[in-house]
Amino acid sequence: MTEVAPPRLAAPRLAVLKALGDNTRYAIYLELARSPRPLATAEIADTLDLHPNTVRPHLERMREVGLLTIETDARGTVGRPQHRYSLSPDAPSLGLEPATFPVLARMLLRVAATGAVGRDEVVDTAREQGEADAAAIAPLLDESAPAADSCVDGLVARLDAMGFDPATARDDGEATVAFAHCPFRELAEANPEIVCALHQGLVEGLVDTLGGAAVDAFHPLTDRTPCQVDLVLARS
Repeated sequence: MTEVAPPRLAAPRLAVLKALGDNTRYAIYLELARSPRPLATAEIADTLDLHPNTVRPHLERMREVGLLTIETDARGTVGRPQHRYSLSPDAPSLGLEPATFPVLARMLLRVAATGAVGRDEVVDTAREQGEADAAAIAPLLDESAPAADSCVDGLVARLDAMGFDPATARDDGEATVAFAHCPFRELAEANPEIVCALHQGLVEGLVDTLGGAAVDAFHPLTDRTPCQVDLVLARS
């Protein structure tokens, strides 16, 4: 009887498994898998209590084998551009990703789209979630801070926790919060009229409930100046 040799791993797959065989790289991989947004080297190093110089070669090794993708931070920082890392779409699952949630989300979006739900209705639905989020955030904010500052801080904290990687610019009674990363980008590109409307309603509900500011304009993915919200701040 002829013995059948076990299937051999393809070279790229073997390189991936070898890369994850190192304890430090595995720990980095777990942090990136859990994060809702791309992480900078310093953030990963701080979380794992390592020096950034220790983390960098591990990130480079993981990038070489296709585990990671890199985004360049284009927010105008001085010096060398900052790189942010996230898992590659082809990276293997470690059981951390709720794989059923994206499938469910896509199905629900199709139902909403075929049901001819109006944009205003979608925004109003998401406002309720924003109001609930604001009620949970409010006790954690600095009571002595101006209302406008607390509102912006609360909004940024919630958006950051959701993975939008927000960046804020303020100027004489106005503020702009840009969404540097969209955790729902795939869904938003396929259904911007629904996904972006949900995001808008969430932001409006948060801002209105926290007080101290008002939404002047929300710029969705399809705008000429996409993915940001302009706020008018209350005078203290």
